[in-house]
Formats: sequence, C-alpha cells, structure tokens
Amino acid sequence: MANLKEIRSRISSVSSTMKITSAMKMVSAAKLKKAQDRMQGIKPYSSALQKSINNLLPSINPSEITLLSSSCATEKLLIIAISSNRGLCGGFNANVFKTGRQQLKSNTEVFCVGKKTREQFARTKCNIIASETDVLDNPTVELCKALSTKIMNEFKDGKWSEVVLIYNQFKNAATQLIRSEKILPITPDENIEDIDTKKRDYTFEPDKTQIINSLMPQQIHTQLFEAILNSIASEHGARMTAMHKATDNAQDIKDQLTLTYNRQRQAAITNEILEIVAGAEALKGS
Repeated sequence: MANLKEIRSRISSVSSTMKITSAMKMVSAAKLKKAQDRMQGIKPYSSALQKSINNLLPSINPSEITLLSSSCATEKLLIIAISSNRGLCGGFNANVFKTGRQQLKSNTEVFCVGKKTREQFARTKCNIIASETDVLDNPTVELCKALSTKIMNEFKDGKWSEVVLIYNQFKNAATQLIRSEKILPITPDENIEDIDTKKRDYTFEPDKTQIINSLMPQQIHTQLFEAILNSIASEHGARMTAMHKATDNAQDIKDQLTLTYNRQRQAAITNEILEIVAGAEALKGS
C-alpha cells in the first residue's frame, strides 16, 4: 500500500492534469463556435452549386463533359484522408484511418491531410503520395483550390480511376459521422429535388457544355473545402467531449485518492494514540 507522501504526490499530479484537460476543453469550445460559423457559411453556396449542376446534366451529352469519366486504363484508387494535426480527441483520427484501411486495395494511393493519418498510414506501409498539414491550421479557399486543382489535373491525365474523400462530418459537439464520398468521377446527386418543376425556355450564354465544364471544378473545390471545414469543427467537438470526460474521470480518481489518503492518515493518528496510551499504561505498571 502506498504511503501518505506517495498518495499526496498522486493527488497533486491528478489535480495538475485536471487543470490541463479543463483548459483544453474551454479552448476547443471557443474554437468550435468559430469553426461552426465557417462551416455553416459555405453550405448555401455548396447546395446551390450542386443543384445547378444536377439541373443542367440531364440535357447535356455526357461525352462532352469532363470529370464524368476516367481515362485511367486500370482500376486505381486515390484516398484523400482528412484527420487532424494533434491528438487527444478520442476516436476522431482512428475512425478515419479505420475507414480508409477498409478501402485499401493493391493498387491504392493515399493523400493525407493532417499529421495523424500520415503517421498511421505510414506505419502500415501504405503508398502515401503526398501529405498536407498547413491547411488545417489555416483553412483558406486558395490553398484548398490549389490542392483540388492538382488532384483534378492528375485525374484527367489518367493517374486514377476513382478519387474518394474520407472525413468526419460534424453533427453536433458530441457526435461526428465518418463519411466516405466519391468526388471523382462526378456522379449526379439523385437526392436533390428540383423545386422548379415547370419547364421554361432558358437562353444560355455561353452554351450549356461550357457552363457545366466550368461549374464542375468549382464543385470539387467546394467539396474539399467543405470537408476540411467539417473535419476541423468535428475535431474541436471531439476534443471538447474527450477533455470533458477526462476531467470527470480525473475528478473521480482525485476523490478516491483523497478518501484513501484521509483513511490512512486517520489510521496513522489512531496508531499513534494507541502507542501513547500503551506507553503511559506501561509507565504506570512500572
């Protein structure tokens, strides 16, 4: 059994840990609000862009549209795995790695966004073609556009037959949904309903093919940027939840240690009193 000095040291250590986890929880809560605002701000644009593309696709010959099919001669998959640069966020990073690993094939390449997936995929000796970490600390449209443009150009050149995006979708602070979306080649979203059901005669300038070919790259840019914003919000939510639980667990450990300390201290005091009484009785007897 540990002595009183060791128990006091453990109580002090647990108290210090509680201060750290509590501070991390408050920092994540503050960052979560900002990340949520950015994520919510892009949704109307993303939804309207997707709807515009789906309204135009049925009236255009698919052979005239780029990004609808792959020119790759073999079945070759690219996985874009979005995680975080830091840990202490529960199963946030592990879920991305687990989902990506389930889709790995013999002819698969991985593009890692975040340090954690890069470390995990590197340990399994996967074919990591590139990694990006700065975009998570400073998510900008320009940086995301540069990444998506590079991926689209290599897809057009026939490097991959399919590109899959894996990330955590933000639902609320306590819940993150792991998502696996095929972003290339582009497929029409059948779930989006056209609210304008009346047929109208529109004049397009330039023609529909040029419009759809200019909108589709914007859709890829938006999908990647929205996924990164979702992942950042999910990371802060997961870390806030994990640190809240860690603080509660640390409080339980501290309470148990304090109870043990008080019991041992009381036992020590009782033993000292008994020794004093026994000594006094011995002196009387002599």
